[in-house]
Amino acid sequence: MDDIYTLDSFYRRSNGLSQADPPLTFEQRRVVDSHWGDVTAEPGGVDYTERELGGVPVLWAVPRDAAPDRVLLCLHGGGYVGGSIYTHRKLYAHLAKAAGVSAVLPSYSLTPERQYPTQLDEVTAVYRALLERYEPGHVAVTGDSAGGGLTLSVQLRARAEGLPLAAALVPISPWTDMTQSAASIVTNRPTDLLFGDPYPMSIDGLVAMLLPEGVKPDDPLVSPLFADLSGLPPMYVQAGGAEMLLDDAVRLQRAAHEHGVEAELDVTAGEQHTFQMSAGRSAAADAAIARAAAWLRVKLGL
Repeated sequence: MDDIYTLDSFYRRSNGLSQADPPLTFEQRRVVDSHWGDVTAEPGGVDYTERELGGVPVLWAVPRDAAPDRVLLCLHGGGYVGGSIYTHRKLYAHLAKAAGVSAVLPSYSLTPERQYPTQLDEVTAVYRALLERYEPGHVAVTGDSAGGGLTLSVQLRARAEGLPLAAALVPISPWTDMTQSAASIVTNRPTDLLFGDPYPMSIDGLVAMLLPEGVKPDDPLVSPLFADLSGLPPMYVQAGGAEMLLDDAVRLQRAAHEHGVEAELDVTAGEQHTFQMSAGRSAAADAAIARAAAWLRVKLGL
């Protein structure tokens, strides 16, 4: 799944820049980020519609044979500073098609323009609106990276507000610990192509942009690893064995079990952060999506 990590180099070559030139500016980085979805193949047989749900712009991805009464809430990654419903539409369309359900992707606000808790507020509004259309047992939530953390946070917020919880959660390479206390942050730096050397993306910088003054990185709603997970829906957690955030997934499963929550951990050796973005072009990505979809179908009663 190296394609997504060569976009930086491709941008430099296309614009007459070399690796020796200064780091990309914020604006240049956003241009690179907008091409993440280029590495994902079109799943085919999926219709896309832009609407509004709960006051938030959303993209619906509806496979031709999707069950009309089941839905997958999909929260895109990007460190809260990048990614969009467009970069991730094909990834989640692949998962929705394999599971036989519709998918809805919220276009939540990004940093640094909007800080926490805006993102959680918006995603919760979409979840609340879905509960007006679907039975809670027919709703599942998934997300990758930052969206993987949001997958948990939206259920923690829902629980606090007395809303029914979803039937199942699928966090993909979830960012669950903003304190960066995981051992894999250090041990997997040499193998991580996104956050590690030689082109490190600063996790500290992402945290600083997201959190306003007074909100600490160990707050359970921004680092759900430290939350009381009791009563949360069953989880199917996926990660790549080479990524620095590997232990965010490993420790999430452990914490879930400690709180009596069903949680399966699916680690693909040698794969990168959110390697599922190569769906349709990578056997490892396709196999991971197929496993997650099969698990989802059982939890959604399909």
